[in-house]
Amino acid sequence: MLHFLGIGAQKSGTTWLYRCLAKHPDLGFPSGKEVHFWDRWQPGQPTVPYFERFKDDRLFEGEITPAYAILPVEVIAEIERVAPNLRMIFLMRNPIDRAWSSALMALGRAEMAYGEASAQWFLDHFLSNGSLSRGDYARCLERWWSVFPREAILVRNYEEITDAPSSLLKAVCAHLQVSAPTPGMIEACRDRVFAGAGHEIPKELRRFLLDLYTPRIRRLEALLDRSFQQWLDGS
Repeated sequence: MLHFLGIGAQKSGTTWLYRCLAKHPDLGFPSGKEVHFWDRWQPGQPTVPYFERFKDDRLFEGEITPAYAILPVEVIAEIERVAPNLRMIFLMRNPIDRAWSSALMALGRAEMAYGEASAQWFLDHFLSNGSLSRGDYARCLERWWSVFPREAILVRNYEEITDAPSSLLKAVCAHLQVSAPTPGMIEACRDRVFAGAGHEIPKELRRFLLDLYTPRIRRLEALLDRSFQQWLDGS
């Protein structure tokens, strides 16, 4: 039975989370990470083959696909129709850093070296719908919360992976209603997964991203009643 989904965000620690949770004795990922079922699903297509993957009644089974963060409401409504008791996990990263990390990943997929890309190439990527929508966390959450109750979605910060990984894992396990993290999970949470190339954002590109994301961060602050000034300060 499908119990939970990790819904994002892209480049925000979801692979780290998967590696840690996969070590929990009560959790199962029968199809691994990033199944990409719901972001490819079309109305009218059967969902039974997907749910048949999750059939170990001894485990709380799920999957983590960051692309689910930007699903349209109609697809989220279908998920709720067939699995109304789902628990979701949403990790957020400073959207400025997330956009930069995403651009560097796209650079590699385009078979380009860092020094081969112009500033305009990066600007075009930042302004693409794919990048912008993934960094607009308020809009992502509003769509999911328009279908599922707020308490069904645990929202945590990427920065906790470095600052308080054990506490983050404990919160996730509590949300998924399984026992506390095992020693193996705590040990695994110290490992870095898919570390980026390490290129710093050039000052002019950071200024562009700051202007681009400041209104989106302010909207998120209002939605969650939390301050994210540290993102704007670059800390």
